[in-house]
Amino acid sequence: MRRSMERLLRNHGFTAVLFESAGALLRHGRLEDACCLVLDINLNGESGIALRRKLASDGATVPVIYITGNDSQANQAAAIQSGCTACLSKPFAARELIETVERACGKSA
Repeated sequence: MRRSMERLLRNHGFTAVLFESAGALLRHGRLEDACCLVLDINLNGESGIALRRKLASDGATVPVIYITGNDSQANQAAAIQSGCTACLSKPFAARELIETVERACGKSA
């Protein structure tokens, strides 16, 4: 899924950087270069929502778009409460992702 999203974003003119884990993203830093983050709510046993909260507490203001295969009301409420820009349910259309990223990055759709 990550590689497919990377190709899609690159094909639409975005620079995409992939991370294997929440820890890898945190170690990378340099979020000021990103126009947005696309985070899965479930990061292989870690919480994308908890990661978003950690980033915010560290002062990061980059918009976050969540993706999830578990579109429960609880996940939606937690995502909104964490301050996300959008939450897309898998499977989502390629165009939906691109338009959401464009909006988050301030580009016209």
